[in-house]
Amino acid sequence: MSEKNREGKRTARERMLEERAAEEARSKRKKKLIIGGVVLAVIAAGVITGVVVQNQRSKPDTPVAHPAGTIGDKNLVIPDGPANAPSVLTVYEDPRCPACGTFEREFSSTVNQLENQGKLYGNYHIVSFIDRSLGGKGSKYGANALACAQDAGKFREYHDVMYKNQPEETSDSFGDKSTLIDLAKQVPGLDSPTFESCVNDNKYAGWVSAVQQDFDKSSYKSTPTILLNGTPIYPKNGEEQISPENLAKWVDAANAGKPLGTVTSATPAP
Repeated sequence: MSEKNREGKRTARERMLEERAAEEARSKRKKKLIIGGVVLAVIAAGVITGVVVQNQRSKPDTPVAHPAGTIGDKNLVIPDGPANAPSVLTVYEDPRCPACGTFEREFSSTVNQLENQGKLYGNYHIVSFIDRSLGGKGSKYGANALACAQDAGKFREYHDVMYKNQPEETSDSFGDKSTLIDLAKQVPGLDSPTFESCVNDNKYAGWVSAVQQDFDKSSYKSTPTILLNGTPIYPKNGEEQISPENLAKWVDAANAGKPLGTVTSATPAP
């Protein structure tokens, strides 16, 4: 069998797992470099370790303006779906992360349906560490554009369009603000002078940095990180591999005997 044919038989889930593994490997290599740098700094000066470590972290501007409707400590989380749904899906993802793109392209319709049915409340943490690892500004600008879409009440729609049109991780196409503005044309009601100004002015730069700083302080080191009611379910939930079917099954099991959330016009029932 040719290499091309073999490649054609790889499932989206296999690619997603491989991308996640590659990202974790990059994270481990970066951690080793940071540790080595700190050791050398201690030997050389003994006083700059804190500076070296802090330079690896995002520094939010102050005061931090946040998008409309954000929730949680310091308003760092973008919600989607009914707040009184019996289960919560917590998602950490970076706009440039290829494994996040694979996850979203395979799971977004299932997640949207579960939210529309009142079964699930999405909590999105939009991080931006790939810029720090690979250079460029696509993660930060992409996160800011998602915040701008949240302001307009179009987060879900723009989020799905963004990941469907995600470029290669190394191309940094989202570092071009005009690309992010063009994507808004695929979302009815989003393309406007207000949205363009929000993207071009990088209005939520401080908020984006604050979200990344919060991620830096967490125990999570790679994306996507997916939690169902606080329990990690990506790439596995116990011994079961994540899939759209299993995700729906896990949510139904968690919701057994509980009332569904209130579906509003913002989260229409299918």
